[in-house]
Amino acid sequence: MAKFLQRVNSKYNIDLKSYSDLHKWSISNIPDFWNTLWDYTKIVHSSYPTTIVNDINKMPGAKWFKDAKLNFSENLLRYRDDKKAIIFRNETSQKAELTYNELFLEVSKVASALKKSGVGPGDAIVGLLPNIPESIVAMLATASLGATWSCCSPDFGVKAVLDRFLQVKPKVIFAANGYYYNGKLFKTINKLQKIAQGLPSIINTIIIDYPSSSIEKYRIQNKINYKDYVDSGRTSLQFVQLPFDHPLYIMYSSGTTGIPKSIVHGAGGTLIQHLKELILHCDLKRKDTIFYFTTCGWMMWNWLITSLSVGSTIVLYDGSPSYPSIDSLWKLVEELGITVFGTSAKFIDSCNKSGLSLKSKYDLSSLRSILSTGSPLADLNFDYVYSNIKTDLLLGSISGGTDIISCFALSAPNLPVYRGEIQAKGLGMNIDSFDSNGKSIIDKKGELVCKSAFPSMPLYFLNDKGGSKYRKTYFEKYPGVWHHGDFISINKRGGIRIHGRSDSTLNPGGVRIGTAELYNIIDVFSDIEDSLVVGQNWKEDQRIILFLKMKPQIILTDDLIKKIKKLIKIELSPKHVPKLVLSVPDIPYTMNGKKIEVAVKNIIEGKEITNRDSMINPESIDFFLSLPELFRD
Repeated sequence: MAKFLQRVNSKYNIDLKSYSDLHKWSISNIPDFWNTLWDYTKIVHSSYPTTIVNDINKMPGAKWFKDAKLNFSENLLRYRDDKKAIIFRNETSQKAELTYNELFLEVSKVASALKKSGVGPGDAIVGLLPNIPESIVAMLATASLGATWSCCSPDFGVKAVLDRFLQVKPKVIFAANGYYYNGKLFKTINKLQKIAQGLPSIINTIIIDYPSSSIEKYRIQNKINYKDYVDSGRTSLQFVQLPFDHPLYIMYSSGTTGIPKSIVHGAGGTLIQHLKELILHCDLKRKDTIFYFTTCGWMMWNWLITSLSVGSTIVLYDGSPSYPSIDSLWKLVEELGITVFGTSAKFIDSCNKSGLSLKSKYDLSSLRSILSTGSPLADLNFDYVYSNIKTDLLLGSISGGTDIISCFALSAPNLPVYRGEIQAKGLGMNIDSFDSNGKSIIDKKGELVCKSAFPSMPLYFLNDKGGSKYRKTYFEKYPGVWHHGDFISINKRGGIRIHGRSDSTLNPGGVRIGTAELYNIIDVFSDIEDSLVVGQNWKEDQRIILFLKMKPQIILTDDLIKKIKKLIKIELSPKHVPKLVLSVPDIPYTMNGKKIEVAVKNIIEGKEITNRDSMINPESIDFFLSLPELFRD
């Protein structure tokens, strides 16, 4: 960050001194900021842009880096040496490693095989894959040819996969024959057979023998074993040079209330945004070893992989984060010398509630940063990290989303960490908090917006003729301003709190309340394993319903309910106190690890939920239909 600040000062003959100064300059001089970042990060290109952006106020519709030509894979494979590029582990202690030279060779072979299959720009390649090295190889090979990559985690149901991939119309699918989770091996061939049958566009199904000991009889048309496919390719690799906004990834909305939207992201916008976040905000360097616990269907996987462009070593993990014990991932920090450790707020909360203390248990001397995302990180979990994990590190809560394949707010190595806060607005991201009238507010809860265009905005949605769905999703509430759907507050020094999704915002008596506020209170109670808060429309108003999943052998008592309500009233307000507190056996989550507040709200209001396969535990939803308390005073 300091070197970039110096670069800006020198190039433009100015005297910026602080992060705040730099951020203000970056949003006041948006073309200059992104142009300087292009040069600073040494983006590999065959044609330099003639125009950085045509109109920063045009949302949607701004065009970035006109006439630039590049290849995403070429940027990620710029290093070719014997340094470790990928280290793989799973919960059975299976290991694999690839150097940068070895990675380049594997990508070359797969790209050659894909090209022989007729794959090129305009085609889509998909994966049904766990977080294994072959997933990265397949993605990089796809992008090297100018084709577009999309992936689903193998624990997705058949319908969830087809709802997504049928929109994409893929030419080739890469799939593993199994995956591990929580001590169990899940075979996926039967699922893959149904998926392959449901995708008429597929010409090849490439099957990866993972786990390697698994032997299956594949009854799938046009199937090819991955090893045979690799061996059929040649080692030469020519990176197809493409425009900045050429489609790279197709990501998906959660799809909890309907067919998920297919969000198309461009190669250049994804690359430059990720490099900004990794190099400037995370201070990532070639010597670093970076880990993020993620599936291949979550945007953090895409984000992690771009670390290859920095030359860092990335660590992949397949399995449950708490198997065989809650400290399993922390062992990897000691074993592999991980310097940047990424996870979810939920995992940190689970470590806290389990009473896990790591200070004297493992050597965490390599660890300099913990990143947390997926949901707001509670105040008490900031305390937990610094008290029980390590004192001399940067705890970076970060927030963005699949929609932008990056972050709006994140860490900054030259800023202090404040309890419960995200450190900073992202450089070049003109974000703000708006009230319902579109007015900027400070120290009050409002809508997260971005007032100027940025390179990683989606190119478009698939099957959205004329872009009406795109405009409705992001620009209907505040025309010409990106509306993200998060409830946010920004304080005077620039610290940020995310208060939950604004589309799940509670509104009793006309008072808007973010669900995260209540979760922060509920987290204090050690007998509660998990919780979910929704607003139920009731008698021309809304009442707050709190659902609690208790720890094993613990019963929700009237006394505990009273204690919860009392603390909420004291810490928040009487308006925050739930009208009903009910015990449930499980809390529903998306495959990306997010609580499904909106789906539960829709269920208790009699609306249909059409895409249960997008949930990690769809059976949990049914219980909410059988609670008579929800339908009486």
